[in-house]
Amino acid sequence: MSISGYVKLARPVNSLMIGFAVLVGEAVAASSVRMELATLMGYLTGVFITSFSMIVNDVLDYEVDKANGARRPLVEGTATIGGAKAAAAVLLLAGLITSSYTGVHTLAVAAAFAALATLYNWKLKERGFSGNVVVALSMMIPFIYGGLLVQGWRVDPLLDLMALTAFLAGVGREVVKGIADVEGDSLRNVRSLARTRGEAFASKVGSAFFLLAVGASLVPAIYGRVSVYYTFIVGSTDVLFLALALLVLLRHGKGDALKVKDFALFGMSTGMLGFILEGLSRAVAT
Repeated sequence: MSISGYVKLARPVNSLMIGFAVLVGEAVAASSVRMELATLMGYLTGVFITSFSMIVNDVLDYEVDKANGARRPLVEGTATIGGAKAAAAVLLLAGLITSSYTGVHTLAVAAAFAALATLYNWKLKERGFSGNVVVALSMMIPFIYGGLLVQGWRVDPLLDLMALTAFLAGVGREVVKGIADVEGDSLRNVRSLARTRGEAFASKVGSAFFLLAVGASLVPAIYGRVSVYYTFIVGSTDVLFLALALLVLLRHGKGDALKVKDFALFGMSTGMLGFILEGLSRAVAT
């Protein structure tokens, strides 16, 4: 057992990225990045709840990971099942506490997010496409949560379009990921599109969602509601997703699907940079 094993269980890159998405939602909704305790609480909520869900995923997937020889902490023995469950409980409690700081409404959303993540890891992952949608919702919710911290339930068209873009790209990435995970998914009987309808069909669906994400991201630019920062960075990201949509259509083997999955995550990260710069540019303009 080691501390690094438990850190790896939480998948810190994914967790920090979700926390950053909360900050993006706050920045766009408030047209600024406020250095306040509430801002920190929002960020930590995203990190804690995501880390909790990642650990739960590894606990429930232990037998599959073991059969696949996956290089995960529980399989390698750098973390224990009991220790992982304890760490997950602490992270869940921490996430609920930080979310409660900003009100009952944010606590309710954080609790719902944690429940949805648990339900996915326990049952919905095996349902294939519906599971893909749930994962994509987890990429969308942080933007909405960030806006909720700042302006309550008021609708912000730009923020909602950003959240929709993240959701559509997330669905596409998860569908493509299913192509790469066909062998492992068979052990848990995950009914992914790649397993139930074939890799060619899954590649078409994944490509379609990438294209829909590009379309959603272009709407603010078409109507002239965004800065040059958004146009340049998100536009560059759109070029990447167009290339990925074409690649997954032409070549949908496991190796190519893995590359598309990884590049899609990179594209989503750069897209978030464009989103937060848009929020900052709005602050300068006001």
